[in-house]
Amino acid sequence: MPSTVVSNYVYIPESRTLRVTFVSGAVYDYKKVPEVIYLEMEAAFSKGAFLNENIKDNFEFERIE
Repeated sequence: MPSTVVSNYVYIPESRTLRVTFVSGAVYDYKKVPEVIYLEMEAAFSKGAFLNENIKDNFEFERIE
């Protein structure tokens, strides 16, 4: 199902970084994200809800764009 919040996301295993592009165009890197969290996001019905519940307040982040 397309997300109304998350446009795209990619996991970079070497740095354990989850890069999330939002529908608004903002791009954030979430740091030290275990691969299992990425896989759970892949399986989640709502990417935006999963991001809010499991990633946003639990991992350091940096705005890239």
